[in-house]
Amino acid sequence: MNPSHDQNRTLLHIEQRRSIRSFTDEPVSEEHLLTILRAANQAPSAHNQQSWKFVVIRGDRKKELAALVNARAADFPKPAAVLLRMAARSINSAPVVIVVANTGELIGHGTDLFRIEKERALDFFQTMEIQSSAAAIQNLLIAATSLGLATVWLGILFLMKDEVLRFMGEEQGEFMAVIPVGYASKAGKAPKKIDFGMMVKWLD
Repeated sequence: MNPSHDQNRTLLHIEQRRSIRSFTDEPVSEEHLLTILRAANQAPSAHNQQSWKFVVIRGDRKKELAALVNARAADFPKPAAVLLRMAARSINSAPVVIVVANTGELIGHGTDLFRIEKERALDFFQTMEIQSSAAAIQNLLIAATSLGLATVWLGILFLMKDEVLRFMGEEQGEFMAVIPVGYASKAGKAPKKIDFGMMVKWLD
């Protein structure tokens, strides 16, 4: 750990964040949930549209989502099926799940606003919505870590995004991510990162 991070709590929490897939039964308080959701909503967004929606799933509905994912896993090739079953176990294990979905609002009015080819404008604004929601998710993950909560970003569920949207009652918009939230059943290990020097290019 970088020694300077001891003095900077934000950098410390970024460094401490782990993807945790197994959780204890301890519930997450309403206060903590609202805190991490507000942090997500503070993320930068294209044209400040905040074209995202957060759906909090608990109790029986959470169990139904896990069952849906587990049942559909068999319809996919083995590598994807394995990851989907792992995702179902994480959903089932966590006391609460937050689903983040794009609303499609920026895509809808942006393509009319920009006087370029419709297809190019659609791709442009769709990408901007995804980037905005990804920033919101990262805020959520770091805020959760700062509160002692554990999370994992289950991107694999994009493979069945239409079914997840219907499950949530959200027929419109782009699916982004499913995030189980809770308290880790065991400490997560820091993943091995590619050498930092290989990831940075300096142009003067």
